Amino acid sequence: MEKRKIAITGGIGSGKSYVCKLLAKRGIEVYDCDANAKRLMVESEDIREKLQQLIGEQAYIGRQLNKAVIAAFMMESEKHTLAVNAIVHPAVYNDYLSRDTEWMESAILFDCGLYRYFDIIICVSAPEEVRIQRVMQRDHITWEKTLEWIHKQWPQDDVIAGSDYEIINDGVADLDQQIDHILHQLKDK
Repeated sequence: MEKRKIAITGGIGSGKSYVCKLLAKRGIEVYDCDANAKRLMVESEDIREKLQQLIGEQAYIGRQLNKAVIAAFMMESEKHTLAVNAIVHPAVYNDYLSRDTEWMESAILFDCGLYRYFDIIICVSAPEEVRIQRVMQRDHITWEKTLEWIHKQWPQDDVIAGSDYEIINDGVADLDQQIDHILHQLKDK
């Protein structure tokens, strides 16, 4: 029997990683797209060559990814973001498929079209102001820069609408209760 594919998504600052830690406490392994994308961008010769052709040799410093150059390139235009994503995302998805895990965490599941390949999608949501405060504290960036990153992603309401379940992570709602409810429902699917 083919394994189910379950995605956890939500915008920057929504608390996806925290929800994934709560799932890990329940024995559920979740494939982390961000961490594996960074790993693959360093390890994969194919990705390295394509990024250097697209951005230039400065995309890497020796064998290490030059994150500042790549981030600046992507922020220049949506076309640049799509070009980088077209190189990285297929490799990440293939890496996920090669693992023995059914769960994946991806902030840009809808942005990059990966949502089409999942049986169940769970959105972690939070009010925009909460998300802004979390990102500013975590990344030590300005309110304006945080808002710019939020607005580069799919609108949260659209992600919620495209998902099968929502976990509200506003700092008030009980996360454990919501997760347990969803896991109980997934047993019947």
